[in-house]
Amino acid sequence: MDDGALRTALGARVRAARTARGLSLGVLAERAGIGKGSLSEIENGSRNPTLSTLYALADTLAVPLSRLLAEHPGAELAGPGITVRLLETTTDDHGTVEVYALALVPGAVHVSPRHGPGVVEHLLVTRGAVRAGRSGHEAELGTGGATHWPADGEHTYAALAGEPAAAVLVIRTPPTP
Repeated sequence: MDDGALRTALGARVRAARTARGLSLGVLAERAGIGKGSLSEIENGSRNPTLSTLYALADTLAVPLSRLLAEHPGAELAGPGITVRLLETTTDDHGTVEVYALALVPGAVHVSPRHGPGVVEHLLVTRGAVRAGRSGHEAELGTGGATHWPADGEHTYAALAGEPAAAVLVIRTPPTP
């Protein structure tokens, strides 16, 4: 799937989730903290949303990020200091598990907004050194180090030691009632 096709699929997923919840474009934009025009462009597939914008939409719509990415392995998004690539998504009666490859840029801190209740993130550092976790409670990890945290509050990711870092992130989202 090329970038244009992914943008189109993503826009259709956002629109479908919004209408399924009976939300107007303006109400979703306000609740997610983004501009109504920006949301319209995202839904129409004419705008590349940032990682933070997509997380804000996913949280407001109470869906995993991968659902908005059309569960398309290889879909890539970037934000300040971070690039994420969806590797796999699995959904069953126990919820959704998303697996992402992260690339972290030295000198930048990526701040991720809260996710829904019961969401847990698991991080395994595959290269370099990383500080990650709930804001104010981050762990510092080297290659092979792992941590996890409830993602219902703001959390951060940063490469340490002035070097790029890489990690695998697993996000577990409980089933939606």
